[in-house]
Amino acid sequence: MEKQHILISGERGAGKSTLIQKLLSVCHKPRYGYYTKSSGRDENGRHEIYLYDAAGEDFTPRKECMAGFCDSAGHTAVPEVFDTIGVRYIRAAKAGGIIVMDEIGFFEREAFDFLRAVRDAMDADIPVLAAIKSRRDIPFLEELRAHAKAEVFEITPENRGTLYEEIAESEVFRRVFIA
Repeated sequence: MEKQHILISGERGAGKSTLIQKLLSVCHKPRYGYYTKSSGRDENGRHEIYLYDAAGEDFTPRKECMAGFCDSAGHTAVPEVFDTIGVRYIRAAKAGGIIVMDEIGFFEREAFDFLRAVRDAMDADIPVLAAIKSRRDIPFLEELRAHAKAEVFEITPENRGTLYEEIAESEVFRRVFIA
């Protein structure tokens, strides 16, 4: 089976989102899917995570898009946001475009409709460019890494300066995302 998806796996802060933005700057196909963005930390260390439409430019935090939050006690996910808004962003994809999923991690583990939408996107013919957490203890992330259509690139602080060139020159990127 021919590879057509690119997954970038790495730790928090390794540069996954920055690399995706750099790759998207040379890919001029319509974008579907989503971005996650974190609010700034408040005085108690709490920050919220929001889902945004990858096709849009509006990154204004809206309560209905808050997918979860982190604080000193841990993290709290809002699976309903993934199962509604996240699914809508993924399923809006049309032929000729690409699906951006930045990022897939552990917040989604109980968002079963969302997990199905991600699986369906990986099985379909619209190219996926996704960031995934490097955690190996989450079976869904391991499933994505092992997907027959996925080319997986590991980003680290040591290789993030050269990984863009490696991906941009890869056969799958040139054939699927640039052609």
